[in-house]
Amino acid sequence: MTTNPLVARIGAGTAPVETLATLALEQHRVIPADRRAFLHLAQRETATPEAADFFEFLAAGEAMAGERLIAFAEACGVDETRLRTYEPLAGCQAYPAYVAWLALNAEPTDVVSALTSNFAEWGGYCATIAGALREHYGFTDEACGFFDFFAEPSPELDEKALRVSGSNKGFVNTYSTLLRHYEGMFWTTLGATP
Repeated sequence: MTTNPLVARIGAGTAPVETLATLALEQHRVIPADRRAFLHLAQRETATPEAADFFEFLAAGEAMAGERLIAFAEACGVDETRLRTYEPLAGCQAYPAYVAWLALNAEPTDVVSALTSNFAEWGGYCATIAGALREHYGFTDEACGFFDFFAEPSPELDEKALRVSGSNKGFVNTYSTLLRHYEGMFWTTLGATP
C-alpha cells in the first residue's frame, strides 16, 4: 500500500473531525455516481455476461455502502441540510468523473481489470480508517460500517473478476494509472481542507 498522508493522519487520530465530515460529504456524491456508472457498464452492448455480473455485483455493493455511509456522516455531525447544500470539491470528484468516462468510453472487460487493480489499496485505507475511528474518535461500530464494508475481503467479487479478462492491456494499464492518480487527488484535496 502506498503512503497516504491523510489516511496516516486519520490512523494516528490527528485529522480533525471536520475533515472526516468532508470525507462523508464527498463520498455522499461518489457512491451514487459510481453505482450509476457500474449499472451502465453492466448494460453496455459490449459487456460480456461475466462483466455484466461483475458490475451488477459492484452496483449492489455501492447501494449497501451508501446506506452505511449515513451513520458515518451523522457521527461526524453532518445533517440533512448540510448534505443537500454541500458544494463538492473538484479534486475529490475527479475520480467518479473518470469512472463515468470509463463507463461511456472503455470496454467493460478492460474496466473490470482497471478497477480491481486498486481494490486492495482502497480496502487497506478503509481498514486503517475503521480502526482509527473506533480507537481515536470513539465512533460506534455502526458509524464505522461504511469503512468495514470496503475493508473486508470479498472472495465472491474476486471470483467474479477472475471470470473476466481485459482485452487490451495497454488501455487497462492507462486506465489503472489514471484511476490511481484520481484517487490520490481525492485524498490530497481532502487533506488540504481546513
